[in-house]
Amino acid sequence: MRFSRKTLGIPYAIFLIIFVAAPLLVLFYYAFTNGQGQFTISNFVHFFTDPNTLGTLFYSFAIALVTTTVCLLLAYPVAYFLATSGIKQQSVFLMLFVMPMWINFSLRITALKEILNLLEGNLAMHPFLNAVIGMTYDFMPFMILPIYTTISRLDGALREAAMDLGANSAQTFLRVTLPLSLPGVISGVSMVFLPAMTNYVVLDMLYNSTYIMGSLIGSYFAAYNWHGGSMISLILLAMICIFTLLTGSGDESQARGGALL
Repeated sequence: MRFSRKTLGIPYAIFLIIFVAAPLLVLFYYAFTNGQGQFTISNFVHFFTDPNTLGTLFYSFAIALVTTTVCLLLAYPVAYFLATSGIKQQSVFLMLFVMPMWINFSLRITALKEILNLLEGNLAMHPFLNAVIGMTYDFMPFMILPIYTTISRLDGALREAAMDLGANSAQTFLRVTLPLSLPGVISGVSMVFLPAMTNYVVLDMLYNSTYIMGSLIGSYFAAYNWHGGSMISLILLAMICIFTLLTGSGDESQARGGALL
């Protein structure tokens, strides 16, 4: 038997079939069937007609949107400074911002809970605010890293050319740096927004009794309603695919900073 490069892909193909394709088929089966195994779309009709599930979807969207916005507003200046300041220990400062990712998630949220409890006295008084603070603290590195990577790879000659043509610092940033860093911004937004819609662990640990999409899925499966849980999981999967298609349409030239506003 002659060895070829395609042979190297066989283990990966087997892995995809067992751990990706097969679970998706199970998900589709339960989403489109009822308790008797009969085909139905009532699971989806119930989701889009039930005020409780729609309220959970909008609440999850609101938390994810605010969290993503706060992360972007805080992460972009940090990433821009680290990438353009020219400091000698750039990697050290970057490591300081990424270091929380190395600490156990439960320990970080528990420490944050104690701080918020000390400041507020009762975490139940500001559930939405505490959820945003917790998720921002958790997802901030995922916003900083792609923006930093994109800005650090920009050709400095472009900024110099803009200033030689008469642009001031603000104009250079708005017309050159910001447009060229959009691939990193889009990547950071996708890495924060989608997980924030489903990360119910932060809400649970901060004593937030409000459901988001992740906790709603968990409640369905905990009640052995695999059909309802699979249906919501499939809806979230469709949202992720649509979001990825909308934000990942750039070509390689754009990823390298080849397109301006």
